[in-house]
Amino acid sequence: MTKNAIAGGVVHRMPADLEKAILAISGAPEAWGNITSLVRNEFICWVDDAKKPETRAHRIKRTSVELAEGKRRPCCWIGCIHRTDKEISPYIKGMLSKRKKR
Repeated sequence: MTKNAIAGGVVHRMPADLEKAILAISGAPEAWGNITSLVRNEFICWVDDAKKPETRAHRIKRTSVELAEGKRRPCCWIGCIHRTDKEISPYIKGMLSKRKKR
C-alpha cells in the first residue's frame, strides 16, 4: 500500500480515484492543499456517499474541476455524518430522516 500524494480528511482517507483526478487537473492539487482537513473530509465523504459508479465518477470529476475553479465546498451536501467528534445537528438529523423515507 502506498502513501497518498495528497492528504485525506479528518475521518475519511483519500480514495485513489479521487486523488488521481485531483492530481490530473492544473490548480486542483494546490487548491486541495489550501483547504482544511474538515473540508477535505466533506469532499471525500460526498464522493464516497455515491451509490452508483456513474454518480461517483461524476462527483470525482466535479470535485477536481471545481477545486481548480476556486470552489471550496461541495455544493448541496448535508455534511459528513461519520465524524464522532461532534453531534449531528438537528437539521441534519431531519434531513437524514427524510432521506430514509424515500
